[in-house]
Amino acid sequence: MQNSQTNLLHLDRERVLLATLASKPSNALVDRNGLESLKGSGPSRLGTRGRAAVIGSGFGGLAAAIRLQSMGFETVCFEGRDQPGGRAYVYRDAGFTFDAGPTVITAPHCIEELFELSGRSMQDYVQLLPVDPMYRLRWMDGSSFDYVSDETRLIEQIRRFEPADVEGYRRFAEYSKRVFHKGYEELGAVPFLNFRDMLRVAPDLMKLRADRSVHGAVSRFLKNEHLRQAFSFHPLLVGGNPYSTSAIYTLIHWIERQWGVFFPKGGTGALVHGLVALFEELGGELRLNSPVGQIEVESSRNGMKHWVSSEGHARERFDLVVSNSDIHHTYSHLYRSHPASGKASRRLERMEWSMSLFVMYFGTNRRFDQLAHHTILFGNRYEGLLRDIFRGHTLPSDFSLYLHAPTVTDPSLAPAGCEAFYVLSPVPHLGRANIDWDSVAQRYGDSILASIENHLPGLQDSIVTRRHFTPANFQRELHAHHGSAFSVAPTLSQSAYFRPHNKSDSITGLYIVGSGTHPGAGVPGVINTAKATCGLVARDFGVVVK
Repeated sequence: MQNSQTNLLHLDRERVLLATLASKPSNALVDRNGLESLKGSGPSRLGTRGRAAVIGSGFGGLAAAIRLQSMGFETVCFEGRDQPGGRAYVYRDAGFTFDAGPTVITAPHCIEELFELSGRSMQDYVQLLPVDPMYRLRWMDGSSFDYVSDETRLIEQIRRFEPADVEGYRRFAEYSKRVFHKGYEELGAVPFLNFRDMLRVAPDLMKLRADRSVHGAVSRFLKNEHLRQAFSFHPLLVGGNPYSTSAIYTLIHWIERQWGVFFPKGGTGALVHGLVALFEELGGELRLNSPVGQIEVESSRNGMKHWVSSEGHARERFDLVVSNSDIHHTYSHLYRSHPASGKASRRLERMEWSMSLFVMYFGTNRRFDQLAHHTILFGNRYEGLLRDIFRGHTLPSDFSLYLHAPTVTDPSLAPAGCEAFYVLSPVPHLGRANIDWDSVAQRYGDSILASIENHLPGLQDSIVTRRHFTPANFQRELHAHHGSAFSVAPTLSQSAYFRPHNKSDSITGLYIVGSGTHPGAGVPGVINTAKATCGLVARDFGVVVK
């Protein structure tokens, strides 16, 4: 009953909020002063720069560290693990290279901009290889769909499934394009710190029917069920349920149509190392094996100071902190001595959190024909399975899978004649299904491999190395609340102003980046959180960028 009441409350909140805001005059706007891109020939000093600590070296943390260092802050990036990258960790087993986390790279301009801040070129640090098809989608009935960026080829695929849906797709693409212009180009790197920010955008969100779900929006244009799934699965890549994630996330389709999907030569880890090289060239300091245990805040004549205690280093003073750590961990643990910690933590605990993941990495002693770089393997159930993942309290016995085969694009990631894979299965987070993953992981992995065998005959006999990462690992190793893989869920009532803010409301000098703040998860998303957040830092510290 409590869950039902909570769901109704969220639904009513979205309807009332959007209806109310849509009636506000369009001149109820907030000043965007200081929130523009930091791109330019270099910063000019109006105030005194200080020392900045960045907690965590995921994509959000590294992007923030590069921006801060480019602005003239003395920046130290703390990483608790032995490699940079956060979720973009790298495993190396038996000659295979496995990227642990993000593997879908799109909107490459977000990354290029980080290099351009200091007059450099991304191409001198890392090479992005195009992936085509962007995804191959396969269903249990044997049908498949190559999801490509080229419109002519894409429409050919749609016509093969349902000729009547071709015109519907064209209308959906136009809708996705409009959402992209508003949700990504205009608002993707703009923070929402107060309710007036929502007043400014609410009429446009109403016109775009942001209150609808992604699946609901897609279903207005497409009638074939396979095609509805093909154009609505994207929220799963950022931790959302297609049946509850705001239709704003249909913009992902246009992002991929516009720029395509890429993969870094050498793996995602090569991109991480390119960003680290840039940060260090700018004078920044990365400290590995340096988990932060606590941050204490004290007032001084020059404002609030943050004392960072990390393993292996003396307690150090910083003028500001940008946390790329799990947002609940940031408030409940890192700032546990601050009076605002308890209230902020409890507020986060009342929010809806994204699902978790079971991820398995394996290498084979042979190659496979007709293999795509990214493959989505749909199971027999779609809506019912998603309901069990996002609302259920047990581990579903069936699954839909994302299969990553990077050696299709870059054979150097495995020994000659071999294939590297990882497979990802969305599962409930530990707050909903407190599963003993240490006991069930091996068996669950076996059942996944047996399922993939239907698509890749001979797979199981060819595996020479294998490891897995479970919700328990997300919780233990990444401090993820409930073992959630993508932080706070991307629902409408937890987006923009209603998402945890890029600048702390209660702790002066604390800023947030990563999937737990605006705009959210995904590689472009977390990199844009750094852009939004560092715009606030620039404003607060009097940095003017040419």
